[in-house]
Amino acid sequence: MTMTSTLTADPAISAVGLRKSYGDKVVLDGVDLTIPTGTIFALLGPNGAGKTTTVEILSTLIAPDAGQARIAGHDLAERPEGVRAAIGVTGQFAAVDQLLTAEENLLLMADLQHLPRREGKRRAAALLERFELTEAARKPVSTLSGGMRRKLDLAMTLVGDPRIIFLDEPTTGLDPRSRRTMWEIIRALVTDDGVTVFLTTQYLEEADQLADRIAVLDGGRLVAEGTSDELKRLIPGGHILLRFADAHRLDAAARYFGAAARDPEELTLRIPSDGSIPTLRAVLDILDDAGVQAESLTVHTPDLDDVFLTLTGHGTTDTATETTR
Repeated sequence: MTMTSTLTADPAISAVGLRKSYGDKVVLDGVDLTIPTGTIFALLGPNGAGKTTTVEILSTLIAPDAGQARIAGHDLAERPEGVRAAIGVTGQFAAVDQLLTAEENLLLMADLQHLPRREGKRRAAALLERFELTEAARKPVSTLSGGMRRKLDLAMTLVGDPRIIFLDEPTTGLDPRSRRTMWEIIRALVTDDGVTVFLTTQYLEEADQLADRIAVLDGGRLVAEGTSDELKRLIPGGHILLRFADAHRLDAAARYFGAAARDPEELTLRIPSDGSIPTLRAVLDILDDAGVQAESLTVHTPDLDDVFLTLTGHGTTDTATETTR
């Protein structure tokens, strides 16, 4: 994960009370967000949770029914043109022209950004090199792999040199290797360019690997927000598992941990833990004072799957009744 922002700076994105409905269907129900500049923020949720609607509102594609937001210092309602000039958006599916070459797609985007022709060519060449697409520059996009198309799509977003990038499920449909390549690119956007990334995803591992902060969206409401470790500590079930060489050592250690669960067959002692370093140190100090040596020690903490299931009652791939947002 990457934390390069100066936390005293104004937030890149702030929103209060965002609401959106389609007919009787409430898609967003009072969403508040504060995202520091130069960080990766992940909005995690199942299909239909309201992730794409949130991105569409913050990127000026649709208007909220209620609420306020500021993006890169611009009021969303009063200065939408300022917001659009400061952001880039990459959707769930690569928005590239299949009949054009990779280079032609980038030059087309440069024209749409009203860049001078020479600057457009320079920027296109630099992005092709950065995303390792130089050899594919003059190939029709229809001949490229899914991973290469996603890289090109992101490169097109960067033509306008945005300060904030919205990535709406950017690795959907990619194989594991291509997904990890995209993760490296996303990290570099923050560490090298200092941009802010707003990421929506269904992939728990993706949020865990990339995000400085994660918000869990379910049914249009934020049900939790924090770092990955903070969210995991919300969920019971973390423990330290001690394994001993024999029953004598197991019995000796068990006397000092009243809340521990003992397994005489496996010669293990399971001690409830929040996974923090102070808790681990306390356990080791007790063993040391008691003169009992464990053969092995393993720290188990809940993962984001546990967090999501506990907070929402279903997994991220659960299909909600509202299927398009």
